[in-house]
Amino acid sequence: MPYTSYTDLAREHLEGLDYQRNWRRSPVSTLLHLAIHGGGIEQGTGELAEAAAGGIHDLYVFDGMKASGNAELHITSTAFDEPNALALARAATHTVSWHGCAGTAPLTNLGGLDYPLRDRVGLALSQAGFVVQLASPELDGGAPENICNQNTRNAGVQLEISTAQRAAFFVGGDLSRGNRGNRTAAFQAYVGAVQTALAEALVAVGRG
Repeated sequence: MPYTSYTDLAREHLEGLDYQRNWRRSPVSTLLHLAIHGGGIEQGTGELAEAAAGGIHDLYVFDGMKASGNAELHITSTAFDEPNALALARAATHTVSWHGCAGTAPLTNLGGLDYPLRDRVGLALSQAGFVVQLASPELDGGAPENICNQNTRNAGVQLEISTAQRAAFFVGGDLSRGNRGNRTAAFQAYVGAVQTALAEALVAVGRG
Protein backbone atom coordinates (compact mmCIF):
# COMPACT_ATOMS: atom_id res chain seq x y z
CA MET A 1 0.00 0.00 0.00
CA PRO A 2 1.47 3.40 -0.96
CA TYR A 3 2.68 5.69 1.79
CA THR A 4 0.37 8.59 2.54
CA SER A 5 3.14 11.02 3.53
CA TYR A 6 6.88 11.51 3.38
CA THR A 7 7.02 11.24 7.17
CA ASP A 8 5.57 7.73 7.02
CA LEU A 9 8.08 6.68 4.36
CA ALA A 10 11.06 8.20 6.17
CA ARG A 11 10.08 6.39 9.35
CA GLU A 12 10.57 3.01 7.66
CA HIS A 13 13.38 3.65 5.16
CA LEU A 14 16.93 4.94 5.46
CA GLU A 15 17.94 8.00 3.47
CA GLY A 16 21.21 7.46 1.65
CA LEU A 17 20.61 3.73 1.44
CA ASP A 18 17.00 3.23 0.35
CA TYR A 19 16.42 6.65 -1.17
CA GLN A 20 17.90 10.09 -1.57
CA ARG A 21 16.52 13.57 -2.15
CA ASN A 22 18.18 15.92 -4.62
CA TRP A 23 17.05 19.48 -5.22
CA ARG A 24 18.30 22.78 -6.53
CA ARG A 25 16.74 26.23 -6.50
CA SER A 26 17.68 28.40 -9.44
CA PRO A 27 18.57 32.07 -8.94
CA VAL A 28 17.32 32.91 -12.43
CA SER A 29 14.29 30.71 -13.16
CA THR A 30 10.79 30.10 -11.81
CA LEU A 31 10.30 26.85 -13.75
CA LEU A 32 10.47 23.63 -11.73
CA HIS A 33 11.16 20.13 -13.05
CA LEU A 34 9.94 17.46 -10.62
CA ALA A 35 10.60 13.71 -10.53
CA ILE A 36 9.05 12.50 -7.30
CA HIS A 37 9.28 8.86 -8.44
CA GLY A 38 12.85 8.89 -9.70
CA GLY A 39 15.57 6.28 -9.45
CA GLY A 40 14.17 2.77 -9.42
CA ILE A 41 10.58 3.81 -8.71
CA GLU A 42 9.66 4.98 -12.23
CA GLN A 43 12.93 4.43 -14.03
CA GLY A 44 14.27 7.18 -16.23
CA THR A 45 12.11 9.97 -14.88
CA GLY A 46 14.84 11.44 -12.69
CA GLU A 47 17.28 11.50 -15.60
CA LEU A 48 14.71 13.18 -17.83
CA ALA A 49 13.92 15.85 -15.24
CA GLU A 50 17.62 16.56 -14.64
CA ALA A 51 18.36 16.83 -18.34
CA ALA A 52 15.36 19.08 -19.00
CA ALA A 53 16.25 21.37 -16.10
CA GLY A 54 19.85 21.62 -17.26
CA GLY A 55 21.83 24.01 -15.12
CA ILE A 56 19.17 26.68 -15.39
CA HIS A 57 15.86 25.71 -13.81
CA ASP A 58 14.68 24.49 -10.42
CA LEU A 59 14.97 20.73 -9.94
CA TYR A 60 13.69 18.16 -7.46
CA VAL A 61 14.29 14.41 -7.69
CA PHE A 62 13.23 11.79 -5.17
CA ASP A 63 15.49 8.87 -6.04
CA GLY A 64 14.61 5.29 -5.12
CA MET A 65 17.91 3.49 -4.51
CA LYS A 66 16.91 0.02 -3.32
CA ALA A 67 18.38 -2.98 -5.14
CA SER A 68 14.79 -4.14 -5.71
CA GLY A 69 11.32 -3.28 -4.53
CA ASN A 70 11.54 0.45 -5.19
CA ALA A 71 7.83 0.55 -5.95
CA GLU A 72 7.18 0.52 -2.21
CA LEU A 73 8.77 4.00 -2.06
CA HIS A 74 5.94 5.40 -4.17
CA ILE A 75 4.01 8.31 -2.64
CA THR A 76 1.16 9.49 -4.85
CA SER A 77 1.36 12.93 -6.41
CA THR A 78 -1.55 14.16 -4.30
CA ALA A 79 0.10 12.98 -1.07
CA PHE A 80 3.74 13.86 -1.80
CA ASP A 81 4.57 16.33 0.96
CA GLU A 82 8.36 16.17 1.30
CA PRO A 83 9.13 19.70 2.60
CA ASN A 84 11.79 20.69 0.07
CA ALA A 85 9.67 19.55 -2.85
CA LEU A 86 6.65 21.46 -1.55
CA ALA A 87 8.70 24.61 -1.00
CA LEU A 88 10.04 24.49 -4.55
CA ALA A 89 6.61 23.73 -5.99
CA ARG A 90 4.89 26.58 -4.15
CA ALA A 91 7.54 29.09 -5.24
CA ALA A 92 7.48 28.10 -8.92
CA THR A 93 5.37 29.77 -11.58
CA HIS A 94 5.56 26.80 -13.97
CA THR A 95 5.99 23.11 -13.20
CA VAL A 96 6.68 19.97 -15.21
CA SER A 97 6.25 16.73 -13.28
CA TRP A 98 7.90 13.68 -14.86
CA HIS A 99 6.32 10.26 -14.31
CA GLY A 100 6.44 6.74 -15.67
CA CYS A 101 3.49 4.48 -16.40
CA ALA A 102 3.09 0.96 -17.73
CA GLY A 103 2.85 0.38 -21.46
CA THR A 104 4.38 -1.75 -24.20
CA ALA A 105 3.96 0.96 -26.85
CA PRO A 106 6.01 4.18 -26.85
CA LEU A 107 3.57 6.80 -25.59
CA THR A 108 3.35 9.95 -23.48
CA ASN A 109 0.14 10.78 -21.61
CA LEU A 110 -0.32 14.53 -21.20
CA GLY A 111 -1.87 15.87 -18.01
CA GLY A 112 -1.90 18.59 -15.40
CA LEU A 113 -4.06 21.70 -15.07
CA ASP A 114 -1.84 24.00 -17.15
CA TYR A 115 -3.71 23.22 -20.35
CA PRO A 116 -1.98 25.75 -22.65
CA LEU A 117 1.49 24.60 -21.61
CA ARG A 118 0.42 20.94 -21.66
CA ASP A 119 -0.78 21.34 -25.23
CA ARG A 120 2.34 23.23 -26.28
CA VAL A 121 4.56 20.46 -24.90
CA GLY A 122 2.40 17.83 -26.56
CA LEU A 123 2.63 19.57 -29.93
CA ALA A 124 6.41 19.87 -29.68
CA LEU A 125 6.74 16.18 -28.83
CA SER A 126 4.44 15.19 -31.66
CA GLN A 127 6.38 17.31 -34.13
CA ALA A 128 9.57 15.60 -32.93
CA GLY A 129 8.07 12.21 -33.81
CA PHE A 130 6.81 11.05 -30.41
CA VAL A 131 3.33 9.63 -29.84
CA VAL A 132 1.26 11.61 -27.35
CA GLN A 133 -2.30 11.57 -26.09
CA LEU A 134 -4.35 13.26 -23.42
CA ALA A 135 -4.12 11.23 -20.25
CA SER A 136 -7.00 9.16 -18.95
CA PRO A 137 -8.56 10.34 -15.67
CA GLU A 138 -6.37 8.07 -13.54
CA LEU A 139 -3.21 9.57 -15.06
CA ASP A 140 -4.25 13.12 -15.88
CA GLY A 141 -2.81 14.91 -12.85
CA GLY A 142 -5.95 16.97 -12.60
CA ALA A 143 -6.35 17.08 -8.82
CA PRO A 144 -5.64 20.54 -7.39
CA GLU A 145 -3.67 18.91 -4.57
CA ASN A 146 -1.34 17.17 -7.04
CA ILE A 147 2.12 18.61 -6.40
CA CYS A 148 2.44 19.62 -10.06
CA ASN A 149 -0.51 21.99 -9.52
CA GLN A 150 0.84 23.51 -6.30
CA ASN A 151 2.70 26.40 -7.97
CA THR A 152 1.77 30.07 -7.85
CA ARG A 153 -0.64 29.59 -10.77
CA ASN A 154 -2.21 26.42 -9.33
CA ALA A 155 -1.56 24.65 -12.63
CA GLY A 156 1.28 22.49 -13.88
CA VAL A 157 2.07 19.86 -16.52
CA GLN A 158 2.29 16.14 -15.79
CA LEU A 159 3.98 13.79 -18.27
CA GLU A 160 3.19 10.08 -17.84
CA ILE A 161 5.67 8.24 -20.06
CA SER A 162 5.19 4.56 -20.88
CA THR A 163 7.76 1.92 -20.03
CA ALA A 164 8.43 1.31 -23.73
CA GLN A 165 9.06 5.00 -24.37
CA ARG A 166 11.40 5.30 -21.41
CA ALA A 167 13.27 2.17 -22.45
CA ALA A 168 13.87 3.75 -25.86
CA PHE A 169 15.81 6.54 -24.14
CA PHE A 170 18.59 4.22 -22.98
CA VAL A 171 21.00 2.04 -24.93
CA GLY A 172 19.71 -1.49 -25.36
CA GLY A 173 16.37 -0.57 -23.81
CA ASP A 174 17.99 -1.21 -20.43
CA LEU A 175 16.39 0.87 -17.67
CA SER A 176 18.70 -0.34 -14.90
CA ARG A 177 20.52 2.26 -12.81
CA GLY A 178 23.90 1.27 -14.21
CA ASN A 179 22.78 1.89 -17.79
CA ARG A 180 20.79 5.09 -17.40
CA GLY A 181 23.84 7.19 -18.18
CA ASN A 182 23.92 5.62 -21.65
CA ARG A 183 21.34 7.73 -23.43
CA THR A 184 20.06 7.46 -26.96
CA ALA A 185 19.32 10.08 -29.59
CA ALA A 186 15.65 9.64 -28.68
CA PHE A 187 16.40 10.81 -25.14
CA GLN A 188 18.04 13.97 -26.45
CA ALA A 189 15.27 14.62 -28.96
CA TYR A 190 12.56 14.19 -26.34
CA VAL A 191 14.20 16.46 -23.80
CA GLY A 192 14.97 18.99 -26.52
CA ALA A 193 11.34 19.10 -27.64
CA VAL A 194 10.12 19.71 -24.09
CA GLN A 195 12.76 22.39 -23.52
CA THR A 196 11.82 24.17 -26.74
CA ALA A 197 8.13 24.20 -25.85
CA LEU A 198 8.85 25.51 -22.37
CA ALA A 199 11.22 28.20 -23.61
CA GLU A 200 8.64 29.45 -26.09
CA ALA A 201 5.94 29.54 -23.44
CA LEU A 202 8.09 31.28 -20.85
CA VAL A 203 9.33 33.89 -23.29
CA ALA A 204 5.72 34.58 -24.25
CA VAL A 205 4.83 35.44 -20.65
CA GLY A 206 8.17 36.95 -19.69
CA ARG A 207 8.97 34.32 -17.08
CA GLY A 208 11.31 31.38 -16.62
